[in-house]
Amino acid sequence: MNTLRCCLAAPIALAFAIAPLQASEGTFDTPTLLPELAVKAADAAVEACRERDTQVTAAVVDRHGTPQALKRDRFAGPHTVDTAISKAWTAVSFRTDTLELREMTDPSAAGYGIQHLPRVTILGGGKQITAGGRIVGGIGISGAPSGQIDDECAAVGIDAIAEDLL
Repeated sequence: MNTLRCCLAAPIALAFAIAPLQASEGTFDTPTLLPELAVKAADAAVEACRERDTQVTAAVVDRHGTPQALKRDRFAGPHTVDTAISKAWTAVSFRTDTLELREMTDPSAAGYGIQHLPRVTILGGGKQITAGGRIVGGIGISGAPSGQIDDECAAVGIDAIAEDLL
C-alpha cells in the first residue's frame, strides 16, 4: 500500500509543479498606475498651469483608459473635464501623445480619419505615462490657451511621479 502511494504521489506532485509553468505561458502581467500616484500627477499638473496663470482640469487614467484621478481648478471651464479625460484616454488608446497625433491626422495625412472616432480628442495635452517601457496610464490636461501649454503641464505631472515609477 505504501508503495502504491509513493508511485501515485510522484506523478501528482510533478503535475502540480508543471501546472504553473503552463499557466504562465498563457498569461502576462500588466503594470498599472497606483491611484495615489495618479492624484500626485494631477495635482502637479494643475499647479504647473496655475504658475502659468491658467486654470485647467487634469485627468489621469489607468493603462486601460479608466479614470483614476481628476482635478479641476476652480475657474476651468466645464468642458475641460470631459476633454481632459478624453485626451488621456486617446494617448493611452493610440499609444501616442496627442500633440503627436495632431500632426499625424492633418487632412493630407494617412491618419486623418482617426479624429472622427468616438472619444478621440486630437488636441495637445494628452500624454502616456510609462514605466520600464510599458504604458501604465495616461494624463490629459485641458483648459490652457493652447494644446502646447496643456502638453507642458502634463509633462510636469509625469515628472512629479517619475521617481516613483522606477
